[in-house]
Amino acid sequence: MKVLVIGSGGREHAIVATLQRTSSQRLEVFCAPGNAGIEQIANCVEIKPNDIQSLADFSAEENIDLTIVGPEAPLAAGIVNTFEDRGLRIIGPSREAARLEASKAFAKDFMKRHGIPTAAYRTLESADDALAVLQSGEFGGEDSPIVIKADGLAAGKGVIVAQSRREAEAAVRELVTGSISDAARKIVIEDALSGPEVSLLLFADGRDFRLMPAARDHKRLGENDTGPNTGGMGSITDKSILDASELNEIVRTIIQPTLAGARAEGFGFRGVLFIGLMMTHNGPRVLEYNVRFGDPETQAILVRLNSDLVEICEAIVSGRLGEMEVGWSEKSSACVVLAARGYPAKPEIGARIDGLDAVHRNVSIFHAATQRQDSKWVTSGGRVLGVTSLGNTLDEALSTCYGAVAGIHWEGMQFRRDIGRGHG
Repeated sequence: MKVLVIGSGGREHAIVATLQRTSSQRLEVFCAPGNAGIEQIANCVEIKPNDIQSLADFSAEENIDLTIVGPEAPLAAGIVNTFEDRGLRIIGPSREAARLEASKAFAKDFMKRHGIPTAAYRTLESADDALAVLQSGEFGGEDSPIVIKADGLAAGKGVIVAQSRREAEAAVRELVTGSISDAARKIVIEDALSGPEVSLLLFADGRDFRLMPAARDHKRLGENDTGPNTGGMGSITDKSILDASELNEIVRTIIQPTLAGARAEGFGFRGVLFIGLMMTHNGPRVLEYNVRFGDPETQAILVRLNSDLVEICEAIVSGRLGEMEVGWSEKSSACVVLAARGYPAKPEIGARIDGLDAVHRNVSIFHAATQRQDSKWVTSGGRVLGVTSLGNTLDEALSTCYGAVAGIHWEGMQFRRDIGRGHG
């Protein structure tokens, strides 16, 4: 069986590795464009994720049986529509369903239409309108948090939690004049929520769904959630993140209404749905939808998968997910991201990485931005590696993970030492 994975990061390395580990079939796995780590276990193809026509042509010419999409941009651009129009089997939501991630304004309006609990918000058509709303005092106080979001896709850089009205006004100006100004043609202003954050992912086939283990991401660059937001500096899964009562409430008030709402609006959701949640004192609230696997949540989640990922994907494509039980390890997991000096603003590249050839029991090292030069590993981007481990407890998983991290080094390597700490 031939499988194509689209993307080039640690998430895609984890997907490829999980396909190889769990499948009972003999697989030939391709990854477009992949990376140097993925190249060790799959066939990398020099096609960019947004080159949809070339990806479809490759899939048709190579008789690819199944395609799995990693990043959000090709989903928003309609890769699933294109593949399905050509009779090619692909995992992911349609262009219409991908608006749940591609447009913050659409997602908030969707939640409002279907009674899905989320923060109060306003969508503004211009910076001037957004500044006027902030100055009116409708959101927050002079010195209380306010959330400012760019409407469109911004590679994790489009959400700013301002700590005061003045910071919120500066955030609006930064979004509309900075590097992601195209994504900020509309601005969403929200009340800031408080409580523990949870990432809950699920497989869906348009009607039925199967939950993945609840995860927690660590977005800030520095310990104790300080410094700038990043794409994610680490993640954990553990039974302490959500109890049965909380999970049941999320299913009843958020997941079922979301999937039913998508069907009612004509874009039944198929693929992987990621729901970012805040567990407030008034119950769970949706922070955002993502329409694909998260990164680095995927690394921590998929190492616990006991079922065949190919079979899950085939059940999604054929609408048979309701007939399938998806099995997960009862263990906990942790992923610690190792990043280059200067990340996230201006990461340094080309540093030689030492220690990658060591073998660590119960540890998987997923490559996100590495290259091979003269038979040596070197850094090639901001988030370089995701060191991921399993343990009978979360403390054990973290201890194993950080033990492996201690054996890896390059000049300027940075990572958080408090991933999963204070997890309860």
